[in-house]
Amino acid sequence: MTDRNIRVRFAPSPTGPLHIGGVRTALYNFLFARHHGGTFILRIEDTDQTRYVEGAEEYIMDSLAWAGIKVDEGVREGGPFAPYRQSDRKEIYHRYADELLGSGDAYYAFDTPEELERLRHDYESRGETFNYGCTTRMTMCNSLTLTAEEVKRRVGSGEHYVVRYRMPENEDIHFSDLIRGDIVVNTSTLDDKVLYKSDGMPTYHLANIVDDHLMEISHVIRGEEWLPSLPLHVMLYRSFGWDAPLFAHLPLLLKPTGKGKLSKRDGDKMGFPVFPLYWPYGETASGYREEGYFPEAFVNMLALLGWNPGTEQEIFTMDELIAAFTIDRVGKSGSRFDPDKAKWFNARYFQMKNDEELTDLFMPLVKEKGFNPDRAVLVRIVSLVKERAGFVKDLWNEADFFFVAPESYDAEVVRKRWTADSPRQMTELRDLVGGVQPFVPEVLEKSVKEWIASKGYNTGAILNLFRLLLVGASRGPHLFDIAALIGRVETLRRLDDGISRLSAQTR
Repeated sequence: MTDRNIRVRFAPSPTGPLHIGGVRTALYNFLFARHHGGTFILRIEDTDQTRYVEGAEEYIMDSLAWAGIKVDEGVREGGPFAPYRQSDRKEIYHRYADELLGSGDAYYAFDTPEELERLRHDYESRGETFNYGCTTRMTMCNSLTLTAEEVKRRVGSGEHYVVRYRMPENEDIHFSDLIRGDIVVNTSTLDDKVLYKSDGMPTYHLANIVDDHLMEISHVIRGEEWLPSLPLHVMLYRSFGWDAPLFAHLPLLLKPTGKGKLSKRDGDKMGFPVFPLYWPYGETASGYREEGYFPEAFVNMLALLGWNPGTEQEIFTMDELIAAFTIDRVGKSGSRFDPDKAKWFNARYFQMKNDEELTDLFMPLVKEKGFNPDRAVLVRIVSLVKERAGFVKDLWNEADFFFVAPESYDAEVVRKRWTADSPRQMTELRDLVGGVQPFVPEVLEKSVKEWIASKGYNTGAILNLFRLLLVGASRGPHLFDIAALIGRVETLRRLDDGISRLSAQTR
């Protein structure tokens, strides 16, 4: 690894909710910076004002904060290279566009959008693709084909123009990518990209190069969708006479099928989020936070989508990820997103939390349901059901019968277990349970099992019926723990109710 000062940036556009692919890009930048003792920067790239979405900038920052991805320099944090929002930096870019115009590496183009659209249509009608570059630019309306006086007049009169980069003709550009190795591209295959517009706003290509240079970015770690732009960016660094950062282009996050880029549509169809937080604007979208995922589990899951630690270890704390993360272990090919694996990660983190922590998280949900249990009792309930849960919200489904008596009884269990002898046997059990002292699991279990043995009853049949009347189904933790926790009065009430209702049902 180079010994230059490590400075990396995550530079999203505030055009909507932040996709988990974007969060992964931020995470890899953060891990890389922390691993090398460097700086992680958040820069908001909002030069395309037509696509700006209200609330998106705050959403990006809130998402990173929730995931534990700590920003060192940014819009909220400030820093020595402020401002960190490109729309606040637009005065900076004009002089760099002028520098390229002055050196001949860029030129004014006055072609209207309508003229360009007609050309594209004409080319398409011949089965060809229009490319504004070395083969066409001398036939277009630009400062390469107009006189200097005419160019000056058009610019001075406020006519709409763009500044395009003048890509050299038939030159092989050699560059390296830390993930993909050495790459060669011939300039004749590239078009002359727009760098600057007469409204005073730069395009992504110019703004991100200028900002990366001025902010002393050492490594650009970004998604592979930017790989086609890399030749232009390398050429821009050459035109300015600047040292280019090192580049690493991350693989795509793929659909669960493995075919194509993961999208919101996939999540909607299969019932999982593709955004870190709930998106409340316009077409709303669910988020991992609101679905009950722990941020540590979310981050752990994302880290392993494209990066391989080289060991069998799957559970990592953030500090362990920082210690282990290296770019050379990021793969080239896309990583298939597995929603079941995401749930698995959350379940692992869920099980690692102690009963007290889970109780703190579960208590608000129980209160929302209209109950206000003693905390010690809830801790005990959590301890009994947590192994069957992977999310805090699952705890209610596993523990609801501690709070609510059965309103119905599992028909299959009733069919299989409830016989003509059951009302009498359950009434005997009810009378026995009513006299057990003290009403604790161990004494209850001993008393009931001794009674079953003395009567010669089938242990499985009796205990299954006991559970059915307390819970309503064949589920839940140890039967006698349930009885002891709901208490003698409630246990007797449920037995009475169940005997009465099932006897009436099966007459």
